[in-house]
Amino acid sequence: MTDLLRLHYAPDNASLIIRLALEELRLPYETILVDRKQNAHNSAAFRAINPAGKIPALETPFGVMFETAAILLWLADSHKALAPPPDSPDRPHFLKWLFYVSNTLHANLRMTFYPSQYIPDAPEAAPALTAGARANVLQGLTLMEAVAGAGHDWCNGKTPSALDLYMAALMRWMALYPKDSTDWFVISEWPNLLHMAARLQARPSVTALCAAEGMSAHPFTQPKPPHPPEGSAI
Repeated sequence: MTDLLRLHYAPDNASLIIRLALEELRLPYETILVDRKQNAHNSAAFRAINPAGKIPALETPFGVMFETAAILLWLADSHKALAPPPDSPDRPHFLKWLFYVSNTLHANLRMTFYPSQYIPDAPEAAPALTAGARANVLQGLTLMEAVAGAGHDWCNGKTPSALDLYMAALMRWMALYPKDSTDWFVISEWPNLLHMAARLQARPSVTALCAAEGMSAHPFTQPKPPHPPEGSAI
């Protein structure tokens, strides 16, 4: 196992959240493309890295990590940034919302992208599944809008947190995917989250993300499909 961090990524996938964290922490790292167009995330080689076959995975000196929230929390605690420290009274509140975003908001959004993966034997139920998942996402956005407007240092504060990185990515994907059905999400309806995303995208970490993954300026507040130099967001 190398001492250098290695991020297994695909453009405009959840790995972008980890790339942002690595950039914010100014850590040296390498990237290894997982080419989704070639179904590389389901290959034996990648499943040896992440048996769940999901992106991202991060090789560390202590072994491979996967699951976005787990990687974020490990990076934050290892480098004492992007999250309240373990002994902070803010820590429980940060954790509950980080895992809410991961386990509920992100999980429901993923259902809207890939309904057939959840009900492969009942394609006729896909519209109902998508509608229900979107309702859950909108409920989650209402909750996170309130959190982002409550004046916490760990969400929409002066410097970005792991929670900010996660939410900005989710908002981007809500506005872009799937390409034929994005009118259900209007970013201007969530002013606190929009403010958080606008502040984040002015940072060097986002400039680095855009260059690496072929994203245009304002990737969170005015998102456009990427044109990555390698791989595919599909």
